[in-house]
Amino acid sequence: MSPAATTLFAAAATVAAPTAPFRACVRLPLRGGPGAPRRAVTSMAVSTPRSAAAASFLERRESERALHFVKYQGLGNDFIMVDNRDSSVPKVTPEEAAKLCDRNFGIGADGVIFVMPGSNGADYTMRIFNSDGSEPEMCGNGVRCFARFIAELENLQGTHSFTIHTGAGLIIPEIQSDGQVKVDMGEPILSGPDIPTKLQATKNKAVVQAELDVEGRPWHVTCVSMGNPHCVTFGAKDLEQVLQVDNLKLSEIGPKFEHHEMFPARTNTEYVQVLSHSHLKMRVWERGAGATLACGTGACAVVVAAVLEGRAERKCVVDLPGGPLKIEWREDDNHVYMTGPAEAVFYGSVAH
Repeated sequence: MSPAATTLFAAAATVAAPTAPFRACVRLPLRGGPGAPRRAVTSMAVSTPRSAAAASFLERRESERALHFVKYQGLGNDFIMVDNRDSSVPKVTPEEAAKLCDRNFGIGADGVIFVMPGSNGADYTMRIFNSDGSEPEMCGNGVRCFARFIAELENLQGTHSFTIHTGAGLIIPEIQSDGQVKVDMGEPILSGPDIPTKLQATKNKAVVQAELDVEGRPWHVTCVSMGNPHCVTFGAKDLEQVLQVDNLKLSEIGPKFEHHEMFPARTNTEYVQVLSHSHLKMRVWERGAGATLACGTGACAVVVAAVLEGRAERKCVVDLPGGPLKIEWREDDNHVYMTGPAEAVFYGSVAH
């Protein structure tokens, strides 16, 4: 394990306990691979949220070359949050973001999220770079982290709601009194070409329980977009029993779905086990990030697909490896609502 990785591991262990902030020196080069010369030594302050370290992060501007960040996680789906409100241009490039997300030679994350000035009438704009440097339209767990980060930056207390412009359109999160975030994710997109998928519609112009051949094995899939593409499956055509998602070798099967020719923009894929009509369990292979502990848009797509296939009610708890999300697909407005947690993990700076 590299010195930087060792330090970050120690920091992650320290943050679990409500003690004084841990101070550590971390060398994090933004450019070059593992063998490249290291950049300037930077310091990382690790603490629980709402501590002196949080205030220090928000007030500190001593180095224009330092990229200040907060690491947030939503059900284990983790993000490097960057205050980018002073510019409409991200403070790091996609290539730099990929290096920051590296769990051995960087900070480690599923993506980098930028809080940017509002556009199209929204209060804020949200942009994301995945851990591979690609840019998705939006991210459900990420938008909850975004909302909590905004509350911290603006020193908001109690219940608050604001509008966020994303690549998937307008998203409206509401920070609730218990600290959880409820997000109006908008209407699901079910038209195949708009998802996009080349699979033919099977039910009212929607791709529901369509057959997808994956290296000779037919799978039943339902395709949904929550502003980003999702392929949801409850099992292969030849599977006689309920899909046991814990038994899947996700690293083997996930990429075959993501890069399938039927998905011209690639796809996120959710593998789902039905526990009851109001309780689902899923694992996800995310486009551009691989296997993650949670995917908010994926959980929304799963409930929509389960309703369309007659497997579940419109209001469900969805268990992800990182924990549960509450999802509701309302009939009155056709919007999907997601409720779940988001919290700060640690604060830091990296040479830039």
